[in-house]
Parts: sequence; C-alpha cells; structure tokens
Amino acid sequence: MGAPPKTVEPITGSGSNRRYVRFTSSAGKSVIGVIGTSLEENHAFCYLSDHFCSQDLPVPRVLAVSSDGLRYLQEDLGARSLFDALSGGRAAGGRYSEEERELLRRTIAMLPALQIRGAEGLDFSHCYPQAEMDEMNVHFDLNYFKYSFLKPSGVDFHEVRLEREFQRFARDLVASDEQAFLYRDFQARNVMLDAAGNPHFIDFQGGRRGPVQYDLASFLWQASARYSPELREELIGVYLENLRHYVEVDEARFRQRLRLFVLFRLLQVLGAYGYRGFFERKQHFLDSIPPALDNLRVLLQEEDGCPYEYMRGVLEKLAAKYISQSEKKQPSQVSTPSLTGRAGGGSECSGWTRLGGGSSLTVRIFSFSYKRGIPEDTSGNGGGYVFDCRSTHNPGRYEPYKQLTGLDEPVIRFLEEDGEILTFLDSVYRLADAHVERYLQRGFTDLMFSFGCTGGQHRSVYSAQHLAEHLHDKYGIVVDLTHREQHIHTILK
Repeated sequence: MGAPPKTVEPITGSGSNRRYVRFTSSAGKSVIGVIGTSLEENHAFCYLSDHFCSQDLPVPRVLAVSSDGLRYLQEDLGARSLFDALSGGRAAGGRYSEEERELLRRTIAMLPALQIRGAEGLDFSHCYPQAEMDEMNVHFDLNYFKYSFLKPSGVDFHEVRLEREFQRFARDLVASDEQAFLYRDFQARNVMLDAAGNPHFIDFQGGRRGPVQYDLASFLWQASARYSPELREELIGVYLENLRHYVEVDEARFRQRLRLFVLFRLLQVLGAYGYRGFFERKQHFLDSIPPALDNLRVLLQEEDGCPYEYMRGVLEKLAAKYISQSEKKQPSQVSTPSLTGRAGGGSECSGWTRLGGGSSLTVRIFSFSYKRGIPEDTSGNGGGYVFDCRSTHNPGRYEPYKQLTGLDEPVIRFLEEDGEILTFLDSVYRLADAHVERYLQRGFTDLMFSFGCTGGQHRSVYSAQHLAEHLHDKYGIVVDLTHREQHIHTILK
C-alpha cells in the first residue's frame, strides 16, 4: 500500500506458534502480516501459494517476504471462515440449513482442483517438513493414539499383535501411486469465504504428496461437525463428480480406501483429544471425545469399517468401555486418566481456577541452553526451580528435526511418542502445582521455573511451553513465558 497502516489488529491464530496481524490503510485496504519461527515452514507456504496462484486456485497471494524469510505479507481474504458460517448447524447438533449445505457443497467441489491441478508442476521437495506421506508418518499417528488414548483408557491388548496390524495398516494407507497434493489440514477453519460465499483455502503449509482420500476423510468426519450420514454421502458424491473432471475414478476402490482413511483419521483425532484432554486437562478436548467415539462406533458397524481383525476387536472393546462409563455417570462426572493413571475430574481444576482468578501471582517460565547459562532472575528473589531436560531423548540428534523447535508439530510428535518427556513433566507438574497453590494461599507475587537442555531448542522449549499452558489453564494466573534461545516472549493472561 506504500504507506504506514492506519490500524494494526492482532488476529487470533490456531494452536501453532505463528502470529497473524491485519494491517489496514486509511483507504480501508488491508493485508495480513505473518510472523513464523520456522524458515522452512514459511518457505513452504510462500512456494505453495505462488504455485497455486499460477494454477488459478483460490488461495491468498503472498505480496512480500522479509529478507530473513521469517515474516511475510499475504492477501487478506476477510474475517469470515466456513467454520463461522456453519455455527448454526453445529449448534443444532448437525442439522444444517440449505444455505449451510450449499457452502459445504461449494467447498468440497473445489477440493479436487487444489489436489489434482495443484499438484501439476509442483516441486514437492519444497513441502514442509517432508515431501510425501509415508509409513513413518502413519506410525507416528498410530503410536500417538496408542500411548495417549488407548493405554490411558485401560483397555487390555496384546501390544505385539496390535503393532503387526498397525504395520499392515500403514502399508495399505500409503500403497498408491497417486501424485495428488494432500492438504493435510483440510478443515472448516482453514476455508475463508468471500462476500459471494466462494471458498478460499489457507494454512496449507503442511501439505505434501499423498492420497486424495485423506483430506476428504478429515473434513467429513470432523467430530464436532456432526454431519449426518446422508449429508456425508451427498458431499462424497459432489467430490467424486468434480474429481472425475481430472482423473478416472474407480468408485468402488475409492470408497474402500476412503474407509481406511476414515479409520486412520478417527484414531489420529482420538490420540490428540486424549493427550490434550486426559493429560493436559483441557475441557474442550474432553468434550470432543464422545462425538469422535460415536463416529468410530458407526464405522465399526460396517462390515469393512476395519479390515484388521485384532485391531477391530481392540477398538470395539474401547468403544464399549466408554459407552459403559457414560451409562454410569453424567459426562461432567466421568473420570479421566492422568499421566500416572490416576482418576480425576474437572472440579478440582475449576476450583483452583477460581482461587487463582484475580491473584497477583505471576509465574515466569524460561527455556534455555546450558551452553549460555541459567536465566538470570531479575525479580530480586534469587531464582526458582531449574529443571534439566537433558536426560530425555533428544530429537535434535536426528536430521529431520535439527532445524525445528519444541513448538513444531513433528518435534512434539517425536517427544510425545517417545514418552520420556511425558514422565518427566508428570513429576514437574506435581511439584509446580503444589508450589503454585501454596503461593496463591500466601499471597506471593512471583515464581520462576526454568527448563534447560543442550541447545535450548527442542526439549526445554516443549517443556516450558507445556508447563506454561498447564498452569495458566488450571489456575487462571498470569504466566510470563520466554524461550530465550528462540527469542520468543509470550504472556498468558
């Protein structure tokens, strides 16, 4: 626009560490500024945006990139997402109006163009963090489900037998020569609507080469959307009709593979809900578990909903156990497992939130590299807890993670699937909770925690971030978080 902005408006982002700002000129024109901590992730988005624009696909155009590649300006597609536009249907338990259904049809109709036309001439080596979906990706997600949901549920299973079927499952999912673009985060929040209701796609920087069924399963089996079977079937028909504009479709095989990806996506989301709900005690994710299990139960009722005999038996036991729990207790009373398997409910957490509300206590949390020394305490209190993360498995030893941090999804997955960091943090949480509660009772104003590792990049960043979110969510107190070596400072209020 060639002039300083008249207004600068921060935009609430998703769970990532990317920050978004809307700059508006005095003439009313606006652009979106993006600040990301990963050069490779930023590069992937900018490359993909340029390529998709050259294919005349509805994505935001990148307007300018900073010399260090960590900041860029992109076209502003407005503030109305498909998620916002569908709020009425969600609130009505999945009863969508004709206007909402039309928005869904338009969105699904555009997906094949992005997947197939978007893949034409695309150099997948620019994708982040890797070029294609492979068996390793699948194993990451299946183990995430196993350790964050299945094991905490208490369902008994034979680990070796299940792992063998997981291996078969992974091979079957990637057994395709398709060269399509896999969006990977295709959801209503990532679809923006213009004034005419036409869809535009954002946040595709995690995309890569892969099977087209993944994105369709992700969208149509989103647990919170509660799409009816009839609406799903209608939208699958719209998708196939538009997919045939680009490729020949064997519909029987397509639907067979789609069911595999529906099963995979349901296990993925249960893993995420388990970790965020059971371990981090975040109510939104606990509330999302029942509809996700409803989707799983419906799928298992189909003859070929899970073609792996032992896995199917385990999943049926899992679904039956949660039905049994819900019959005995109201949803707000259902106990949830913790990192150590102890039961606990939401009342304890909410009680401490009330105690912390209005408190003058500020908790300062740091991640750091031991090579640069322990963070200085500027409060005058002489310092606080210092935790050494170097005993846990270090993702920085492996090439795919060397340029990433503990805020990036691949590193988070690595640490959580390995599990050592979870055991470590379980002890930290117990110690920190007891100390915070005592400080709140005594009216103290300052408490400091520091996490150190070799480079201050992976394990310490992950640990500091998760303790900050844990204390803020549980007690409602101010948390001042600094990732020193990453030059990131955040205040959770």
